Amino acid sequence: MVEDPEGGTVAELAVGDIVLWPHGSAHVLHDVSRRASSPDHDCRGSAGSMLGGNDRQGEHLDTLCGRFLIGFPHDRLIRNYLPRNLVIRAAGSRLGGLVGLMCMESDSVKPGGYAILNELSSGLFALVSRAASESEHAPVGLLALARDPRLAPAMSAIFAQPDRPWTPLGLADLCGMSRTAFMRRFRNRAGRSASELLTDIRMSLAANELKKPAMTIKVVAGSIGYRSVTAFRRVFANRIGMTPGQWRADFADAPRRALLC
Repeated sequence: MVEDPEGGTVAELAVGDIVLWPHGSAHVLHDVSRRASSPDHDCRGSAGSMLGGNDRQGEHLDTLCGRFLIGFPHDRLIRNYLPRNLVIRAAGSRLGGLVGLMCMESDSVKPGGYAILNELSSGLFALVSRAASESEHAPVGLLALARDPRLAPAMSAIFAQPDRPWTPLGLADLCGMSRTAFMRRFRNRAGRSASELLTDIRMSLAANELKKPAMTIKVVAGSIGYRSVTAFRRVFANRIGMTPGQWRADFADAPRRALLC
């Protein structure tokens, strides 16, 4: 059983299941007797992952645990548009084979294991997200959006050309819908408006571009669709919590702080 104490949910797990915690929420694994599992007596850490097993009485259990590190502010897209947890039934699927390969790499001490696991983890994240979006009960957020064919033209446009001056009416026209019907359907699926998603994507792109010393704030603003630098500064500060200049300075100081530490 896997339990989310804060969210108040409990799910029963079967062989091959994959559980993803996009928000990094605290959780508990236990058997049906609600006795918390403690596999740390048999944990092997190779290539940065932990492979644990129980050698006590009862059925044998192997678990593979790892984590994804997504830096600020890009983690906003995870927190705001993915649910607290996802459970994917992967036994017998290509996901099961991928996890099996990851277990083999984690349990070995072969050269390149860490790099291989990193690449496999990226593929796992993408495949788990796709599997969740294909579910009939895809949770509200990006997964529900990805499953809705009516909204697909708008989603493709937002991600492919975030610098375009998209409006709800323009996106609705792409989907062959009225403005009102589009806005209602999008919010029902995403939990937020199309304009909010577009802004979040733009600010993530801007944060990346501001790390490049040659890119002026004016050029960065223009590259994501802002003609007014003032407007860009205001939105960036509102979403990121600091001005573009402060973000750039903070990023430039990061290597020096790491060396001092």
